[in-house]
Amino acid sequence: MRKRNWSGWRFPAMLLAATGLSTVGDFVYLVAINLLVFEMTNSAAAVAGLWIAGPAAAIFTRLWAGSLIDRANKRRLMIWTDVIRGVLVALIPFMPSVWAIYGLLWLISMAKSFFSPASLTYITMLVPEEKRKRFNSFYSLTSSGAFVIGPAIAGLLFLVSSIEMVIWFNAATFGLSALILRWLPNVDEEKTAGLNPLSMKAIAEDFTVVMKFGRKQRLFLYVLIFNLFILISTFAMDAQEVVFARQVVGLSEVDYSLLISITGIGAVLGAVAVSSLSEKLSVKQLLGGGFLLVSAGYLIYAFSHSFAMIAAGFILLGFFHAFANTGYTTWYQHMVPISIMGRVTSLYGVAVSLFQILFVLGAGVAADLFSLRLTIIGLAFVCLIAVLGLIRMMLHPENKKVFEVEMKKAG
Repeated sequence: MRKRNWSGWRFPAMLLAATGLSTVGDFVYLVAINLLVFEMTNSAAAVAGLWIAGPAAAIFTRLWAGSLIDRANKRRLMIWTDVIRGVLVALIPFMPSVWAIYGLLWLISMAKSFFSPASLTYITMLVPEEKRKRFNSFYSLTSSGAFVIGPAIAGLLFLVSSIEMVIWFNAATFGLSALILRWLPNVDEEKTAGLNPLSMKAIAEDFTVVMKFGRKQRLFLYVLIFNLFILISTFAMDAQEVVFARQVVGLSEVDYSLLISITGIGAVLGAVAVSSLSEKLSVKQLLGGGFLLVSAGYLIYAFSHSFAMIAAGFILLGFFHAFANTGYTTWYQHMVPISIMGRVTSLYGVAVSLFQILFVLGAGVAADLFSLRLTIIGLAFVCLIAVLGLIRMMLHPENKKVFEVEMKKAG
């Protein structure tokens, strides 16, 4: 029985290894570049700029990246974006100013804007539909593991070497990811025919194609909108996490470091749990239940007055984030045709990046006008309302029937 269940997993396992290494690289690089910029400038504002540069580059790139992704060979595109990120990251220690680092960060973020939608499309093409939910649960495990392992590796390397060595190690992880991807099959070599050559006219036509798909699939569009508000509200809360934990709750540096470790452990345990339970839970249960408990974790966080309370909230949201991600990704792969997945993912990413910037800036202004606690509480309720709206829509008699039919194959 076990042999039959795990047959055909060689290539998906290699893909998990490659994307996991790339994700670990993202987290190592995130820690290192924040410390490097802070060392160079001793400015919190300069570090905060790193939170804006990435989404800004994504907005610029994703407007047209999807058109290229759907026309390109996905595996080769992933390889080249890994290679480009590795080279650019390796150049960071040689940059003479923080503005030069911002320039490299812009280019690195552009490359990532290609990698993420291309990898989602490639996963959908490589992994058979009946294996996707289990694959996505393992993908959540590798992502959560990277959230813990990446900063841990960075911390260990800081102890025995320097920021520069950490950054170069980071570059090597992207290179290893590209090498593993090189061994995976070309699943779409003959599947890009029929699309017009990339041009401004073709990009405009692609935008129209995506809009028509959204109008035709209203349920899909509404779920995207609810997911958008969940993402941007949680992102804005995460951006204020350090200030809230230190200044509002009153945690020490040691307490905050312990809190991040506990959150990471909770995320890994949640990913292990969902990888074990994914075959027993429906996509609707993973999606609705996961997001509901994530929002509950953020509410506990928003009203926290002690280390124990904020830790409880972080463990809850970290644990169930994997459930929500697995359900959402599986549903998304089932609903979006592979032929337009790159364009749909990229254009949706533009909206996410734009609203992330607006919500982060808006949260900063609101914290100055009112208080940071009231701002975090408000964002937590935005998240909860969006989750309840999503669940209500899923349980509506007409939509419930559609969901059951649409998810029968995926679940």
